[in-house]
Amino acid sequence: EVYFKNLSKQKQKEVMEKNGNNHKLRVCVATCNRADYSKLAPIMFGIKAEPQFFELDVVVLGSHLIDDYGNTYRMIEQDDFDIHTRLHTIVRGEDEAAMVESVGLALVKLPDVLNRLKPDIMIVHGDRFDALALATSAALMNIRILHIEGGEVSGTIDDSIRHAITKLAHYHVCCTRSAEQHLIAMCEDHDRILLAGCPSYDKLLSAKKKDYMSIICMWLGEDVKTRDYIVALQHPVTTDIKHSIKMFELTLDALISFNKRTLVLFPNVDAGDKEMVRVMRKKGIEHHPNFRAVKHVPFDQFIQLVAHAGCMIGNSSCGVREVGAFGTPVINLGTRQTGRETGENVLHVRDADTQDKILHALQLQFGKQYPCSKIYGDGNAVPRILKFLKSIDLKEPLQKKFCFPPVKDNISQDIDHILETQSALAVDLGGTNLRVAIVSMKGEIVKKYTQLNPKTYEDRLELILKMCVEAASEAVNVNCRILGVGISTGGRVNSREGIVLHSTKLIQEWSSVDLRTPISDALHLPVWVDNDGNCAALAERKFGHGKGIENFVTLITGTGIGGGIIHQHELIHGSSFCAAELGHIVVSLDGPECLCGSQGCIEAYASGIALQREAKKLHDEDLLLVEGMSMKEEEIVSAAHLIQAAKLGNTKADSVLRTAGTALGLGVVNILHTMNPSLVILSGVLASHYVNAVKDVINRQALSSVKSVDVVVSNLADPALLGAASLVLDYTTRRIY
Repeated sequence: EVYFKNLSKQKQKEVMEKNGNNHKLRVCVATCNRADYSKLAPIMFGIKAEPQFFELDVVVLGSHLIDDYGNTYRMIEQDDFDIHTRLHTIVRGEDEAAMVESVGLALVKLPDVLNRLKPDIMIVHGDRFDALALATSAALMNIRILHIEGGEVSGTIDDSIRHAITKLAHYHVCCTRSAEQHLIAMCEDHDRILLAGCPSYDKLLSAKKKDYMSIICMWLGEDVKTRDYIVALQHPVTTDIKHSIKMFELTLDALISFNKRTLVLFPNVDAGDKEMVRVMRKKGIEHHPNFRAVKHVPFDQFIQLVAHAGCMIGNSSCGVREVGAFGTPVINLGTRQTGRETGENVLHVRDADTQDKILHALQLQFGKQYPCSKIYGDGNAVPRILKFLKSIDLKEPLQKKFCFPPVKDNISQDIDHILETQSALAVDLGGTNLRVAIVSMKGEIVKKYTQLNPKTYEDRLELILKMCVEAASEAVNVNCRILGVGISTGGRVNSREGIVLHSTKLIQEWSSVDLRTPISDALHLPVWVDNDGNCAALAERKFGHGKGIENFVTLITGTGIGGGIIHQHELIHGSSFCAAELGHIVVSLDGPECLCGSQGCIEAYASGIALQREAKKLHDEDLLLVEGMSMKEEEIVSAAHLIQAAKLGNTKADSVLRTAGTALGLGVVNILHTMNPSLVILSGVLASHYVNAVKDVINRQALSSVKSVDVVVSNLADPALLGAASLVLDYTTRRIY
């Protein structure tokens, strides 16, 4: 902890030096209404408490300055903040046009204010139309924007406004993991996103301990007890004003029938708000003995009221967000908060079209106590946000960069593409054979060529070129359009550059070899190169059991042991192209020596070479052959003989296979505990002999949370060639793989 604190201080010091030693970050906080101030106030207090780092300018606009909504700018003054500018931006009206005109009025007035203040960064909250005007003005005037609560989902025009502000903002503070993922999906730069939690939770989580009875009595009367009253807060839905007003009418009727003391807050400034106030007055709510109708309650007091209420009802985001911190029952009406993450305290009445339905919800929820929910924060948002602000480097380019996912270019629809089969040339460099194949988009091997793999680099490269030229010529005859060349080879491969960095001992003179350049120059085709284990995983992803699976691992069991890892649909290469060297997972500290120079690797137990070694030992001791087996004098002992002996009842051969299967199983358990894939695919000639042993080890040794993993044997006849082809077929239109 001390290390990370010192690291953070060092980073802040470096940023201060970059920004100029004496330069304080000038932060403009613009607040539009009572709701956003409750989220911004904790940040403002934090900024004010560190004058050595920050200068704070406060701009107040929107409903803060309207008497009908309680002149809530006064609570900002009561909190001892100097208000630099007051902007009257609300155009009175009862329809959607009034909101548009209010945005226009704010856009007219804001440039002069921002020109005078010249802030380094503007903090904007949420999804109100006033906030959209703020973000638009700041973006067009080249002022950096920090957006609070982006990435969330709800059910009204607020969604569109929130996401529009996200695209204008340079930095993002989000409250939940889902919101963070939404921002990333919207192509925002992950380095500029802070998962901090909701700033209001910094107050909420300590609020319940304070004195509350005097507050309850002040707003609801002396005779009211805790958990025996209701807080109602409902706003118009601007995309369906008539329905939301009808729903408000039904809510008030249900509350009158329920006959409990109720605090009703006036709605937000939105199209339809005046009509909702008229509905309240028409029903006599302001004079009803069970009701208290108020324009505004200070946030500190509002916290206490909802924390000790028997229920909250309406469609305010406060109900699904902040109230969860206290476990107070909530009835969420209509679609205004559709998509919000909620705790178990929230009962949704999506189609609140009858009084009885709302009344029934009140009967179900009133007086219950639910577990407290911390979905939206842990009480430490403000320190995280201040640290984030201090890390902003003002010398970085102002222009936003979006992190778009790779997009394939369109293939021209000429007659050749329609008539020909799009295909790849696949090359497999094995320890013994060199193979080249024409592979179609569907994974069909149209034509295959096989030659012995030469021992020298020059002969090998010459043969690859010769076989590829021959296959490319034949492709014309079989009506295949070759899109590129994919090469699968043993060893460590820099797949970005197409270079074999280090080879296995099975392929000689095959280190620091540039395969891409000579083959691409000779064939005038793009060339991709990767490790054979990675290619096997790609083959499974495109053509085999891994198709459509997000996270899986492929293990090749052949002469050696290799593999590939697919995580979130992408192949993992690692920082030095050494990922998925699964054969060299150590399962024993004093096991047999491996070809890599280490001891106790999976490959030293379970590879074809390892089985051949053990078979030779048994044969030398005359313990291999059993009844039903025979060998010619010149015949070389192989792993196949060991497997045959085990099948015919040779207990020593069977013991060797069980040890090999156990070693492989332990390696798989380590993979499960590290990567947590949903599928393990065993590939290669030995896969069927090991699958049951691997499953047994998983059942005995793995954590219970990963035991449900599927372990299957590959159904692909030629994963190396298919994987090499998939390099081409999946990535032909990308410049970099």
